[in-house]
Amino acid sequence: MNLTMTAFGTRGDVQPMVALGIGLQAAGHRVKLLTHPEFETFARDAGLAFHPLPGVEIKAVVGRATERAARKGASGNQLLQAIHVLRRLRADLPVLGDAYWEACRGAELIVANPVLAGIPDSVAEKLAIPLAVAALQPFDMTAEFPFPWLHPRSLGRPLNRWSYPLMSLAAWPPLAAPVNRWRQAHLALPALPLTFLLRRLHSTVPRLYGFSAHVVPKPRGWSAHSQITGYWFLPRAEPWQPPQALADFLAAGPPPVAVGFGSMVVHNPEETTDIVVRALTRARQRGVLLTGWGGLQPSDLPDHLLALDAAPHDWLFLRMAAVVHHGGAGSTAAGFRAGVPTIVIPFMMDQPFWAQRVRDLGVGPPPIPRGQLTVERLAAAMATAVSDRGIRRRAAELGANIRPEDGVAQAVAGIQRILTTGTV
Repeated sequence: MNLTMTAFGTRGDVQPMVALGIGLQAAGHRVKLLTHPEFETFARDAGLAFHPLPGVEIKAVVGRATERAARKGASGNQLLQAIHVLRRLRADLPVLGDAYWEACRGAELIVANPVLAGIPDSVAEKLAIPLAVAALQPFDMTAEFPFPWLHPRSLGRPLNRWSYPLMSLAAWPPLAAPVNRWRQAHLALPALPLTFLLRRLHSTVPRLYGFSAHVVPKPRGWSAHSQITGYWFLPRAEPWQPPQALADFLAAGPPPVAVGFGSMVVHNPEETTDIVVRALTRARQRGVLLTGWGGLQPSDLPDHLLALDAAPHDWLFLRMAAVVHHGGAGSTAAGFRAGVPTIVIPFMMDQPFWAQRVRDLGVGPPPIPRGQLTVERLAAAMATAVSDRGIRRRAAELGANIRPEDGVAQAVAGIQRILTTGTV
């Protein structure tokens, strides 16, 4: 069957969808991926058809959001951060909507990540085809933890449950008017109500969650239309060959600590780099610095540190004493699977939620929000991560539980059921 998958976001949002697309094509489906132009080569190299998602410079969006988070910290204001990002997308929604429409024409199922509320729903409605939501964070209502973008820690069961309608009521108004204008002008569909996202909490739209039940067990009361599949990791047909400088560095001493902030973009990466370098030195740890999209900009490093643009996390993290990252869903998953301690420096959105999961699972020290990052705090966290036997044992046990899982196969089976029965 012809399937269109949509992925709005950074590499951490797109890569799991590419992995799922590879699995779907192996099962005999024809998959087209709608995502940002900077990921075209990535998608095509994976064998997927590609359709560009124009109108949004995702690196600029992330840069503005991460700078705001670095100034104000990542604790307690995720809701405001999310609304701020959504408001910045309003002017681009007609162009984005048209891209969704063009990419999905001829499809028999749309598999969409849930960022652009209302757009994939509208296209599926107009084409009279099913829609499945593919999410990397838990969005179904529960009393066990609050909405991941709202607050990282439990607010108590009643408030946890109410956080989901609160987020739904707050997130839809910034998008409602432009989405509805586009629906009416381009698709000849009536306007969606102000309660659209609130109603979706109780909808029968199938939802596939690309994380492990060992990390977030399925809450009691979740709908039968929701399935936790396990993580969607890329397959690797042959072992990755590291550059000689990395191979030599790893062979020259004990396992280092990997530090990188992925797609996070900060206004003053030199300051962040200085904190990281000094913290590694203070903790007497060797380190591998991953520069990513510009979160780190190292130069003139001492001999106990090595800088890399990037390296596959599934290869690199297995060889580390600990990993330090921003708490994105993809980086967190890779750290869990590697079975090494994790230190999270959350910036925004769902990152404090995953940082709290690291803490609750006992596989890393308490997180350090980016706005509170200091040399002393990071060095202390590194020392704890590499020396605490309990943390190291629990991290190894979690990795041993996650590695045998095949989340892609479970998600593919769920999509097969959606195509035949309408639900997972």
